[in-house]
Amino acid sequence: MKTAVLDPVNQEFEVPKIICVGRNYSEHIREMKSSATAHPMIFLKTSNSIVHSPGPVQLPFYSEDVHHEVELILLIGETVRNISEEEAAHVIAGVGVGIDLTARDVQAEAKKDGQPWTAAKAFDDSAPISNFLSTLHFKRLNTLNIWLEKNGERVQDGNTKDMIYSIPEIIAYISTVMTLEMGDIIFTGTPSGVGPVKSGDHLRIGLEDQIEADFIVE
Repeated sequence: MKTAVLDPVNQEFEVPKIICVGRNYSEHIREMKSSATAHPMIFLKTSNSIVHSPGPVQLPFYSEDVHHEVELILLIGETVRNISEEEAAHVIAGVGVGIDLTARDVQAEAKKDGQPWTAAKAFDDSAPISNFLSTLHFKRLNTLNIWLEKNGERVQDGNTKDMIYSIPEIIAYISTVMTLEMGDIIFTGTPSGVGPVKSGDHLRIGLEDQIEADFIVE
């Protein structure tokens, strides 16, 4: 099982699963010509999706159009079920930044046919992640800047204040659908600016001035 690392204590967590939230930024919804949902829209990746810096990140052979989606990510520190929004903050072991790599052509075909997105979202290496820092390193989680640079150019730049569903709402909702386990990672949605990733690209992601991570795409 792949692991996540909490700094500065260098504590390793085994990752049982990765839960991702889609359509959580209005500008991204517009750029994808999608629509908002009545509650957080969630899907899963496996722990085999995880890649640590500097990679390499291997793209799936069956896609010709893989896109980057930078996201704030949460590391869950205890096993919980059916918790309230007020309780949600207490189960976060750390925050970080990651990339939800998406096989956009495969996803488009799945959407057209009304099929699940698994092959588009959960392939090996589809979740490059940074290390995590305790929430104590941040004054608040609802105004955090996240960004992604591709080959030295800033292409995504977002802030968690623009989320449709807040972090407490996301955690509480997911806990009503499935048990959140210690070591689970939650991807909280991407801002606008998603775009293609090709072999040889250098991706750099960051959270505020606290966390940065680099990845090379094979």
